[in-house]
Amino acid sequence: MQEIINKIDWQKIELLPVIVQDVNSSEVLMMAYMNKEALLLSLTTKIAHYFSRSKQRIWKKGESSGHTQEISSFFIDCDSDTLLIKVLQNGVACHTGRRSCFFTELESGKIQSSVEVSSESLYGIIDTLYHTIQERKNADPQSSWTAKLLSKGDNAILKKVVEEAGEFSFAYKDNDESEMIYEAADLTYHMLVALAAKNISPDRIKQELARRFGMSGIAEKNSRDS
Repeated sequence: MQEIINKIDWQKIELLPVIVQDVNSSEVLMMAYMNKEALLLSLTTKIAHYFSRSKQRIWKKGESSGHTQEISSFFIDCDSDTLLIKVLQNGVACHTGRRSCFFTELESGKIQSSVEVSSESLYGIIDTLYHTIQERKNADPQSSWTAKLLSKGDNAILKKVVEEAGEFSFAYKDNDESEMIYEAADLTYHMLVALAAKNISPDRIKQELARRFGMSGIAEKNSRDS
């Protein structure tokens, strides 16, 4: 096993593409990436671990949803640059709540499978909203406000962030609780649109907040100033 791992040119590849297949049905469930650490974790635990390009960290499949992947076998291709793993999928593989990530027919755009599990129940409203915004990038601007806003570019997106921040501030100054909640929701949505436009996952914001946790505000500010 170690000999095969050593054949992988990690300096050149950095992230190894991984095709994930159901061990019983042979259905292709998803495609992801592993760095060396994720591969070693997967080999050691026999539970799928990947490197998320959007989160910029190692993630255990199912860490939020509980829909883990138990690895039955590993295969590497002839060029030692692509991995195939066969897994026992617990629950669903796709963040949309579908069994497989491959559910849209390319030529017709027809959806081939239905949602089995609510994505909000799997990942929470913030992550679900972020993924929905990402999907709207390919939607018709005439039928989707999110797609229309994204199509207008950075200035329009940032104008809405500033506008909603101002409206929240006015609601706060007026001590209007219901308006504060409403405007905070608007501001959160438009911030997520801005993050999605730059492909920055909310998970990275959570990581930054976690980094600051336990650090005094003064110390954190001094670390940035230095």
